[in-house]
Amino acid sequence: MSDDAGLTLRAAEAPGTVMALSPPRWMRLAWLILGIAGGVFITVLATASANSALFTRYYTELLVANALIVAGLAALVIYQVVLLLRARRDAVFGAKLTTRMMMFFAVVAVLPGALVYGISVQFLASSIESYFDTRIDKALETGLQLGRTALNQPLKDLVRKAETIADGLSARGPADARAALLLLREQTGVANAALLTTSGATIAQATESVLALPPVAPTAPELRQLRAMQTVTAVEPSGDTGLQLKVIAPVTSGDAAPLRVLVITQPVPAALREQTERVEAGFRDYQELSYQRTALKRLFAFTLTLALMLALLTALALAAVFSERLAQPLARLADGTRAVADGDFSRRQPVEGRDELSVLTQSFNTMTEQLADARERDLANRREIETSNLYLENILKNLNTGVLVLTDDFVLRVANAAAAVILQARIDERVGEPLTHWSQAEPSLANFADIVSRNFAQAGADDWQREQELMIGGNARTFILRGARRVVADVAARIVVFDDITEVLQAQRDTAWAEVARRLAHEIKNPLTPIQLSAERLEMKLVPRLADGDAEALRRSTQTIVNQVTAMKNMVNDFAIYARKPRPGSLQAIDVEALLKETLELYASYPVKLSLNWHASARMIRGEATRLRQVVHNLMQNAVDACVDRADGQVTVDVAERETAGHPGEHELVLRFCDNGGGFSDTVKQRAFEPYVTTKPKGTGLGLAIVKKIIDEHKGRITLDNLGQGGAVVTVVFPLLAEEKTDT
Repeated sequence: MSDDAGLTLRAAEAPGTVMALSPPRWMRLAWLILGIAGGVFITVLATASANSALFTRYYTELLVANALIVAGLAALVIYQVVLLLRARRDAVFGAKLTTRMMMFFAVVAVLPGALVYGISVQFLASSIESYFDTRIDKALETGLQLGRTALNQPLKDLVRKAETIADGLSARGPADARAALLLLREQTGVANAALLTTSGATIAQATESVLALPPVAPTAPELRQLRAMQTVTAVEPSGDTGLQLKVIAPVTSGDAAPLRVLVITQPVPAALREQTERVEAGFRDYQELSYQRTALKRLFAFTLTLALMLALLTALALAAVFSERLAQPLARLADGTRAVADGDFSRRQPVEGRDELSVLTQSFNTMTEQLADARERDLANRREIETSNLYLENILKNLNTGVLVLTDDFVLRVANAAAAVILQARIDERVGEPLTHWSQAEPSLANFADIVSRNFAQAGADDWQREQELMIGGNARTFILRGARRVVADVAARIVVFDDITEVLQAQRDTAWAEVARRLAHEIKNPLTPIQLSAERLEMKLVPRLADGDAEALRRSTQTIVNQVTAMKNMVNDFAIYARKPRPGSLQAIDVEALLKETLELYASYPVKLSLNWHASARMIRGEATRLRQVVHNLMQNAVDACVDRADGQVTVDVAERETAGHPGEHELVLRFCDNGGGFSDTVKQRAFEPYVTTKPKGTGLGLAIVKKIIDEHKGRITLDNLGQGGAVVTVVFPLLAEEKTDT
């Protein structure tokens, strides 16, 4: 959330995920403004309550201002409650603590405040009612009546004087009315006298002061009384501060003469005027207060409500401040706890003060230091263990011997890369599985798992070693297996170490056969030429001397000897090829694609369909061209011979490129010679690469043995298999040159 939403989330000192709740800045400013305004208006209301004139003048404005302040305070309280509820819903740290403290402070502020509020409202209501007692009202009315009675006597005297002057003017005409009026005023001692027409025009005027104001025409009600021959009396203000007695009397001159009006005014004595004004002002103020006492009660109630809301707001503000101060160290501790949970022991919280929170913070810092030290020691030990494990893993990884580590319940825990290469299976995917499940996942491992389990059961706690022949990838492989039961880190483990010694045994046999072949070739080759020459010489010398029948018999016998000697020479040549070692420095870059195309052209005359499918981007290997050509010739000849008797005979050579298993980054070239002939029997598949193993009537049994020997000399591999739809496939794999290795 942000300030726009009304909620500020402030982090505790160090950055972390734990936040502390704090009121937004604008809300603090609103609290301050409304608090000051509330205090000011409370003072104004108190002043207005003591000053009736001010109260009467600004009653509406004060009422509206009080209502706005109360509404603003109520809105802030509601908004703060909404923020707290939202913070609690969002699980903001400190929201629950702030809510509790605000509720506590609100209860502390509201309960006593409500009690004082109720008592104050009741007290003010009873006090205000006591101010307007009927006795005070009667006393003020009596005082006002006394003031009026004090003015009645001078007013009566002024009426008699007005009647005297009116009688004196009734017989006078307008011409001598002024002189008569002056004389009569002086005789009666009145201050001002004026003779007017009914329309207000002045006929004559006599005053004791030249600054006297002109007389005012009588009003319509006054004229009605005058025409009824009644005298009109009044007490009215004179100037800004004075009072005067006024008498208006009718003046008649005859039945036909128009009515004239006599207006006489006399100032009221100063002492009597002041006393009368005080009484009237007090009575008037009392009446105004009496009329406004209900509004005064409401205003006092609003004032007390404002004071109560200010008290509640102050309590909430203090609750927010105190909870914030209390939540800050707790937030820092919570942040540090989160950091510790995430593994970060470097956080150190500042210690401020000597209270319990400071002690808790210091204890937390001590704990994190100890945890950091313990983790450093643990990391050091772990690094040593990891170094040792890495060293052992590197050893296992670089071993050419397969290593399996099983639990005492025959569950695979560790397998090195060589094990996968030797068994030609994804042993790393079998980690965590017992040996009994291997046959379900990969049937080719069933025999291996059975041999391991059986040998451990037979040996018990002793070590064991076995040489066993297993079918791996469709070929018979000879393994030497060693097993031992050891206790590693207080855990019983079964360790199996095995190696494929097929090549070793084959190399031993090849060496033995090569030595036999070399000696036989040496011993047999020497007498063959003399035998052949002797037979040919006998035929040449004796045939002319013998009869036709005998000569023919000799000729056939001699030819048989020559043919057998030729066969013996061919066999001796095969022995020589089989026994020959590669010549140093004879290996060079060979284009396999060109070699295959050249060889396939030689078999174009055979009644067999030939095809070459090239799917590799690289084609160069290192080898001896003559010997590799012999390999291709031998394999092609075997494939063609296998299907030459079929009407749909077909030989296909597929070439592909792939990454070398167990050697990331290295690539190899795969050649597959496929035919649709009769395929290999199980006996031939197991012993196909041994000398003198053949199914051909005229074969010597050295062809595949020589091919295997040449491929081994070129660091390649050869395997035999049968196709599912019939026929055989011979797979030959050669490592590519370094500059020819590409990503597949």
